[in-house]
Amino acid sequence: MNYKIYLYAIFLFFSIYILSGINFEKFMKKNKVIEARLLIMTLGCMISYILTNFILDFINL
Repeated sequence: MNYKIYLYAIFLFFSIYILSGINFEKFMKKNKVIEARLLIMTLGCMISYILTNFILDFINL
């Protein structure tokens, strides 16, 4: 069960790194830097959760 926390952390950093390559200025209003960063963090958490559960389900087959 300890490895699950490590997988969440690894995939969180991985997904935030990938999401930082997307230009969110086109989707966000001007001068909304904090909201754009919160969007990246939220999407990063969602992606890391999905990837961790996918990997764990795939291993448990």
